[in-house]
Amino acid sequence: MSDNKVPKRPGSALSRRPLHFIILADCSGSMAADGKMIALNTAIRETLPHLADVAAANPHAQLLLRCIAFSSGARWHVSRPREVEDLEWADLECGGYTDLGAALRLLSDALTVPPMEARAMPPAVILVSDGMPTDDFEPSLAALEALPWGKRAVRVAVGIGRDADFDVLVRFMDGGPDVIPASASNPEQLVDAIRWASVHASRAASQVAGRAEPIAPPPPAAAADDLSDVLW
Repeated sequence: MSDNKVPKRPGSALSRRPLHFIILADCSGSMAADGKMIALNTAIRETLPHLADVAAANPHAQLLLRCIAFSSGARWHVSRPREVEDLEWADLECGGYTDLGAALRLLSDALTVPPMEARAMPPAVILVSDGMPTDDFEPSLAALEALPWGKRAVRVAVGIGRDADFDVLVRFMDGGPDVIPASASNPEQLVDAIRWASVHASRAASQVAGRAEPIAPPPPAAAADDLSDVLW
């Protein structure tokens, strides 16, 4: 990992606290339809420079990105925490079911101390999905929320298309009455939604003291009667 942005003065490295940013990416078979997976890969790739700007604006945080891909089961797509400016995004591929519970179990393993550092900033987690879970995700979510870092994590979500289960996305975020996941009905909206979720979650995590602060509302989705913009 590059340390080019770390000030070169005695003891300065100790002031930089890890901020883990983890993407939970739905890679089920339905993501192959209408170019959704292509759009998701493009959206993540275009968001990386904005995350690098967030990292550069906060010299006390070391923003580290990982990605969990879930379909029939879950796996690490980016397994080693990487500084965003050093990451070359490899495209996600899709096929299979929507095992969100498996992804949450993998996330819980990562947010347990160790390997999670006790001195880290609250992690930022973004869930992106176009459907509903095909496994029992509730026990896995409860186990995540029982972890100290699970409780403190800034969790945001993006629903892709009309078939996304927004009740599940709200539940993932925290279930509060003011929780609003982002939504996307075409590739342009997905880029905006991923950028919003990534940048605001990372900023909120770097500013939090004790628990997550509210983040700004997501960008508006296309109006229901604007069918010319709705592809998914």
